[in-house]
Amino acid sequence: MRISDRLARIKPSATLAVNTKAQELQAQGRQIISLAVGQPDFGTPEHVCKAAKAALDEGFTRYTPVPGIPELRDAVAAYYERFYGAKASGVNAIVSNGGKQVLYNLLMALVNSGDEVLIPSPYWVSYPAMVQLAEGVSVFVPTTAEEGYLVTLEGLEAARTDKTKVLILNSPSNPTGCCYTQAQLEAIAAWARANDIFIISDEVYDRLVYAPFTPASLAKTWEAYPESIAIVGALSKSFCMTGWRVGYALAHEDLVKAMTKIQGQSTSNINSVTQRAAVAALTGPWEVVEEMKVAFARRRDLAYEIITGWGAECPKPDGAFYLFPVLDKFYTEDAPDSAAMCTKILEEVGVALVPGSAFGDDKCIRFSYALDDEILKEALAKVGSVLLKK
Repeated sequence: MRISDRLARIKPSATLAVNTKAQELQAQGRQIISLAVGQPDFGTPEHVCKAAKAALDEGFTRYTPVPGIPELRDAVAAYYERFYGAKASGVNAIVSNGGKQVLYNLLMALVNSGDEVLIPSPYWVSYPAMVQLAEGVSVFVPTTAEEGYLVTLEGLEAARTDKTKVLILNSPSNPTGCCYTQAQLEAIAAWARANDIFIISDEVYDRLVYAPFTPASLAKTWEAYPESIAIVGALSKSFCMTGWRVGYALAHEDLVKAMTKIQGQSTSNINSVTQRAAVAALTGPWEVVEEMKVAFARRRDLAYEIITGWGAECPKPDGAFYLFPVLDKFYTEDAPDSAAMCTKILEEVGVALVPGSAFGDDKCIRFSYALDDEILKEALAKVGSVLLKK
């Protein structure tokens, strides 16, 4: 059998690969704690589940319009007005199978062969692969822990060429949890407009931001310059709907039509029942999200104190539910890089982590704190026993 050449250049998702390895060990009887997958330990809120059940009871199980049912597209537009004051309508929204498909559709719609896409590093694992599938070229813009893993205008300008067409921004960040302020986002947007660079603003974690930091978005800037920006959101994290697969974009009507064309020839509409559940999530109540944020902030502080107690350098994140400490000083002869160290930790103490090399920084390892406090403490104690072993 002949597999296409393009797939030979694409690596599997590192986070999913780690999770698969952990599940294999569990099947062998090993007790494994996973700090690898970004999946909240809370259940999907009751009112969301009730909406899904009602859809089933009503027989709402047939095809829907490719970009989503009208009430869901309207709810996406209303979300950005409610939280960010950006006026939009349903024609500016498309709903896809998770934020991942939204991003893929956007890159397929925007990138021509040879176009360069700026990606601040560390980056979410799937960005480079998606750019490659769109026949684009990823250009990584390095950031450092000292800078809070935030890209600067100087760094962007140094990476820009005549072939630069798109910039992917991610705030709050996966894997670092670091966030841009509203002023920083707007300054980057102004730079991008001045250089005719389209911004894909990945804001999937926008509701998971911890005081005193406040949520920031390019949604209002999109309202003023809809031809220059697309906003990506999802319900996976904020509403614990990872398995429901619902993501969305706020974009220019013409771009939505282009993405609809791509989606119409690949997956068509997302699950009809999920769409009704998503309407319930986006229209509230939102108190359940605030309750989860309290737990996540507490877990962040707990994990941050333990990890920095090892002597590791790590910016304290303002959002998402990840820590991305610099741990290369703990690498050893038998574990000389992040992947080898993660393998060692998994095999020796049964804790699954994701190597920083998957995110573009081999000095680091990503820790998810989206699980119970006591289990988190146990897992970190086990990791520390490996790293601090003399």
